[in-house]
Amino acid sequence: MSPKAKKGKNSITPHLRPVARPRSPTPPESPPPRSLPPKTMDVTSIRNELLSALRLDVAAMFKAELREALAETLSSIKTELLAFKTELSSSLSAVRQDVASLKSTVAEVELSLSTCTDDIVALRAKVEHLTQEAAKMEDKCDDLESRSRRQNIRIIGIPEDDPNSASAANVSKLLMEAFSLVKEPLIDRSHRALAPKPAPGNRPRAIVARLQYYNDCNEILRKARELQRITLRNMSISVFPDYTPKTARTRAAFTEVRHLLRGIDGVRFGILFPARLRITYAGVQRDFTSPEEAKTFIKTLNK
Repeated sequence: MSPKAKKGKNSITPHLRPVARPRSPTPPESPPPRSLPPKTMDVTSIRNELLSALRLDVAAMFKAELREALAETLSSIKTELLAFKTELSSSLSAVRQDVASLKSTVAEVELSLSTCTDDIVALRAKVEHLTQEAAKMEDKCDDLESRSRRQNIRIIGIPEDDPNSASAANVSKLLMEAFSLVKEPLIDRSHRALAPKPAPGNRPRAIVARLQYYNDCNEILRKARELQRITLRNMSISVFPDYTPKTARTRAAFTEVRHLLRGIDGVRFGILFPARLRITYAGVQRDFTSPEEAKTFIKTLNK
């Protein structure tokens, strides 16, 4: 559009409109704070003051109650601690008394134990001595019993049908016939072995006979070793020495060894009284009282 002319008194001056220049964008201005009315400000301040006062009162009350609760709790804890301390003191006193009593008891026990140990040592020495003496006495008794049986013989295989089969007269006649003796040997006494009578058909009990003279007994035993088993009057009899049970067991322990020696050429052996095995080989003579030692020696002979 063309500018309009402005009329004046003397002339006409044309008025031009200014050209609009581009402006840089400016941030929007914040609205100015509105001022609160006086009444609103008074209420807010009063409310804030009341809240502050209320907070202080509540905090004070809470602190007071907390102090009271803590005071009560601390008081109860102190009471319990005092009671526990008292109880602990009494218990500790009792424990000390018990420990003192135990120390005294232990001292007494140590003294008694020392005395008992000394007594045990002395008793052990006495027991060992008495054991040795008892073994000696047992050996002496066995030796005396063996000597008392030196003139005894055991006859095995005579039936028990005849009640007088074990009489001294019948045994004397039987021995004279069995070993072809010049005369009947004198027999002091004879009897069956002290065992229950067997049932008919079972093995009869042995007859134990004591001869008056040792020479007769020795001659009968020598012939019995030579003949081994004798058949007489439809009977098969054997005659052996009358050993004590201990001697018989000890001699029987060499039975296996004797069987082993029979299979070795050039070996002579025999059992001496009471129970001693004598082995002679290649001119060397050895005596053994233990079957194990004899077996060990036999192994050296077989090599």
